[in-house]
Amino acid sequence: MLYLYIRGHDRITCFRWSILSESKIFEMNRTPPKLIPVAGPSITAREVEYVRDAAQNAWGENVNLYHARFEAAFAQAVGRKYAMALPSATAGLHLALAGLGVGAGDEVIVPDVTWIATAAPVSYVGATPVFADMDAVSWCVTAESIAACITPRTRAIIIVDLYGAIPPMDELLALAARHKIPVIEDAAEAAGSTYRGRRAGGFGHASVFSFHGSKTLTTGEGGMLLTDDGAFFARCQFLRDHGRAPGDVSFRSSEVAFKYKMSAMQAAMGLAQIERLPELFLRKREIFGWYRELLADVRGVTLNGEAEGVRNSYWMVTAILPPQFRMDKPALMAAFREHGVATRPMFDPLSDIPAFSSTPQAALARARNHVSYAIAPRGINLPSGFNLTHEDVARVCTALKEILLRNG
Repeated sequence: MLYLYIRGHDRITCFRWSILSESKIFEMNRTPPKLIPVAGPSITAREVEYVRDAAQNAWGENVNLYHARFEAAFAQAVGRKYAMALPSATAGLHLALAGLGVGAGDEVIVPDVTWIATAAPVSYVGATPVFADMDAVSWCVTAESIAACITPRTRAIIIVDLYGAIPPMDELLALAARHKIPVIEDAAEAAGSTYRGRRAGGFGHASVFSFHGSKTLTTGEGGMLLTDDGAFFARCQFLRDHGRAPGDVSFRSSEVAFKYKMSAMQAAMGLAQIERLPELFLRKREIFGWYRELLADVRGVTLNGEAEGVRNSYWMVTAILPPQFRMDKPALMAAFREHGVATRPMFDPLSDIPAFSSTPQAALARARNHVSYAIAPRGINLPSGFNLTHEDVARVCTALKEILLRNG
């Protein structure tokens, strides 16, 4: 006799086979646990009303009305003079590098552990990304790791506020100033975070933010470039619209450039989101506080750090599992999903991913960046969306404890 169990979307069906007959024994209904998503925005009536108004009225002479309001509000919130709404943070980094004149033969230092969007624009302009190691607590670069990468060909440094943390900006900016190297702050993940009282995005020659659907502030897709340098800002404005000056109606571009603009509806949503930044920042910290409380008794698990002088917005709650934990990240994510929990892997070192692993700089980084290679393989992003309840976080923590118990 053979029993076959077939798992469906919401039930398990059992069949019995024998040589002479085939019969269905029973059907057992079972509702799977609600999947806890890894991210999710906070959208209120304010966002809906602003977007509705933009969809109806932001055309013709009013086409840039919400862009102007969003950019002004964002610049004020961050403490910058100029802000430019864009389709992505990647576009912002591309414009910043192009605006600085970075090109073929140049090197740009980036963190080894970050999303590829930090490094890809370096390749867009024909330069070479150089991968710096991370700090064991903040998971950001340090002055020492950056100094180890500086050469006569270094033309820029991109610093990432990873998962909402901020590196020691005073030391990093002083180092860059001694070498006369401009700094670009990739604050894509750090809306609301502060360093010694200054907002993330307020450091360096330029800074960028992301408004992807998973981010603390969202426009669905989108980004922002900020700076205090008027001439640099004007150059970036020129480059972002096919090589023509703002307001040009001749359609006679003087350079081959880019097309990096945000829609009025996105800008309207962004305006509503930046007006709610203090509320959203505190909500992120509340969610992280739940995780910190519920995992306090789990030995060997490390959550996002908060260095002296930093207030972390904890964009993505991340757990580093014990060194003896041997399950790889795809298997770990599958184990969480069995518990109804969606997760993301912590970023692997850029020097280890196929896009860069065959380059000479990747080989140097693999030999040099010991902290990145010790931590990244053991990192997992836990659900961090605004829709989480304390009960949801408790479920996630219970799942993590059970996975550790079985595989630790």
